Amino acid sequence: MMASSSVEGDKYRTYLYGEGERNTQWRYGAPPNYDAVNKLFEEGRTKIWPPGSLEEKVQNLVKTWEMEMFHKTICFDDCKTVDQNKYTLSLNGRRGISLEEKRKIGGGYNSFMQTSLPEKFRCYNPDEETVDSAHRAFTTAFPRGFALEVLQVYSGPPVIVYKFRHWGIMEGPFKGHAPTGEIVELYGMSIFELDEHSKIVKVEFFLDRGELLGGLMKGNYGNDSTEGMPSSCPFLKNTGTG
Repeated sequence: MMASSSVEGDKYRTYLYGEGERNTQWRYGAPPNYDAVNKLFEEGRTKIWPPGSLEEKVQNLVKTWEMEMFHKTICFDDCKTVDQNKYTLSLNGRRGISLEEKRKIGGGYNSFMQTSLPEKFRCYNPDEETVDSAHRAFTTAFPRGFALEVLQVYSGPPVIVYKFRHWGIMEGPFKGHAPTGEIVELYGMSIFELDEHSKIVKVEFFLDRGELLGGLMKGNYGNDSTEGMPSSCPFLKNTGTG
């Protein structure tokens, strides 16, 4: 998993194509296409890591893990980056949750939007969102995807600690707020713990969801939301993160 070479069909992610994915059950029916978000990444990244470096390997691991967490949610056996029996994910020091618990709270974006704010103060309420409604909301706001780069790696496996930057261009509405055409960024820290087989068994994220939501709610309110958009939207089927 820590290999750095590119693979068939995608330069940054493994476990997307090939014989090993022949029986994979993709959430949206087919492997996602990352061409748009890869272009966004290459045009907007602030770091270019040397081929084979620890930083490149960690960056590719995180991109592959994100792909699986968003698109291989029907059968956990398809998730090759993690040990499904041991894996837990936690946000900002909360209790770690399993893959099944993650699915119950809506998975995907909802996993990173958990909050202790009273409901009346939640501009985005993960308790009211499904995996599809959350995915639709964010992929509509970021039609080119939400790119990821690793800014610094503080320690290598088996316990990987790194700083990251996510960014996208808000070219679509979000929860009734008009698109701004501006870059929306999210910075944070994460810890990935790997076992002796290089499978991820524990993930911890530390981030401020308000940093992301603040950028998405700068536009005028009262525009059409994403409600009612058809589920056949190509971006719903495609990337989301990157």
